[in-house]
Amino acid sequence: MKFLRILLFPFSILYGWIVFLRNKLYDWKIIPSKAFDIPTISVGNLSAGGTGKTPHIEYLIRLLKPEFYLATLSRGYGRKTNGFILADTQSTATDIGDEPLQFKKKFSNLRVAVDEERVRGINKLLIEYPSLQGILLDDAFQHRAVQPGLSILLSDFSKLYYNDCMLPSGGLREFRSGSKRADIIIVTKCPTILLPIERKRLLSEIKPLPHQKVYFSYIKYGNFVSLNSEGTNPLSKEYYFDRNFSIILLTGIANTKALEYYLKDKIKNITPIKYSDHHHFTKEDIGNVQKIFNNIATANKIILTTEKDAMRLKSPEFSELLKSLPIFYIPIEVEFHDKDKVLFNEQIINYVRSNQKHSNLHSK
Repeated sequence: MKFLRILLFPFSILYGWIVFLRNKLYDWKIIPSKAFDIPTISVGNLSAGGTGKTPHIEYLIRLLKPEFYLATLSRGYGRKTNGFILADTQSTATDIGDEPLQFKKKFSNLRVAVDEERVRGINKLLIEYPSLQGILLDDAFQHRAVQPGLSILLSDFSKLYYNDCMLPSGGLREFRSGSKRADIIIVTKCPTILLPIERKRLLSEIKPLPHQKVYFSYIKYGNFVSLNSEGTNPLSKEYYFDRNFSIILLTGIANTKALEYYLKDKIKNITPIKYSDHHHFTKEDIGNVQKIFNNIATANKIILTTEKDAMRLKSPEFSELLKSLPIFYIPIEVEFHDKDKVLFNEQIINYVRSNQKHSNLHSK
């Protein structure tokens, strides 16, 4: 693996300089970047996925939705459609992508849109909903055509951007210097206990600029929810955290390390089945999972997947195949360490409040 990284390094340098030049063309105003007079918060990363964008967007939705009229705008990665689409109750992952579908299902009266051209998407949202008070831009750190009002950069605790290098030998989409564009840097997927000395070390390595705030977040895992009978009582932790329990862990996400670590500490028998990020499951995939499930001897066994994967597995074409299987997903939420929660919430709310065109509008 190390030899392969060395072999690919010249391509990383070439790719990095192409991206660097593109960014400079935006910095020098040769390529225009549009700012909007509505609060726009971009959430993204320097790496090629797996930093926890979706739960952080959901955190922002929960924080802002009680006071402000919100919309989310995503590219809709993995969808089989093009252009601007507004999500509705009939939308599928094929129509809008798994992450936007997750937003829509969890926050039914939230405006959820997808468009690969974010400027066009924002303009269409403002025409459709002129009273909008904020737009959350999902995975838009490299989408320089929009100049966000507030830019949040996420970086995984286990693989921080300053220890990584450019694609294809590493995982970065652009040089580490791109972090200078961020207003907020969040170190995600931290341990649930973060010692002050570790926090201090990370801050010394990140070296935030004077305008940048750094926060530390971690993942909270919920109870398992049945894919076939949502709305019923989820499996309690006392039930599934049995050392003799067997789990098939079915995933199609960029980074499973945090989830695997969480489960392995509690359950002895885990059989991982991994696909690439945003994988479009097929009937053959489901058949393979069923064979592996049937070959596990113990009676105490289930299939577990992530909430994002569940959005794609809910496709009508799989309903007959999955209805007889005990398949569950595990929801996650984001929490912040120590005083970071209060400080982060204040910074976000103050930004959105102070940038309202119509400060008297406060509808959900």
